[in-house]
Amino acid sequence: MKKQHRFIDELYPIAEAQLGYFTASQASEIGLNTANLAQLANRGVLERVSRGVYRLSRYPNSARDSLMEAMLWPQAKSGGPIGVISHESALAFYGMSEVSPSRIHITVPMDARLRRELPRHLTIHRATLQPAEVKKVDGILVTTPERSLRDAAAAHLGRSLLRQAIEDGARSGHLSPSQAQRLADEMLNGQGVAAAP
Repeated sequence: MKKQHRFIDELYPIAEAQLGYFTASQASEIGLNTANLAQLANRGVLERVSRGVYRLSRYPNSARDSLMEAMLWPQAKSGGPIGVISHESALAFYGMSEVSPSRIHITVPMDARLRRELPRHLTIHRATLQPAEVKKVDGILVTTPERSLRDAAAAHLGRSLLRQAIEDGARSGHLSPSQAQRLADEMLNGQGVAAAP
């Protein structure tokens, strides 16, 4: 019992930084094995959310829980999460346009080995993201607004939604005026976007 309390004390800061979530590999780094995780789940201390992803049961729920779970699902064996919220899901995260994807889009490295069955609510993309193209917001890794727009355009997001996303990004400050104009030139054939008020 004392040992399990120690594990929880060590696990809490990891989970706290991730909306109450953690991966089996993160737990193993502090000495928790699969049997320990099963015991803690049986006691109601934590819950298994998906294969390799867990959540502290008493941690408050968040509107972004599904994004955190998606980010953690393609975990690396060591070294932490490798998934980044991207494409239309990133645009929705920033509140840029009325895009409402039916699946959560995540980008993983080109060489990521995902040997588990892909959950139905996820869409996986592969790309080499530069550090400057990724932000961490409330513990969630998400592609920058500019990268998100480029990815969504490459995945054939409709022209009207792209225009709206660029305008929303400029209005909200997620995009600078020069970024918005450059993206409009690239994606909207230079037709520009409405000026931010």
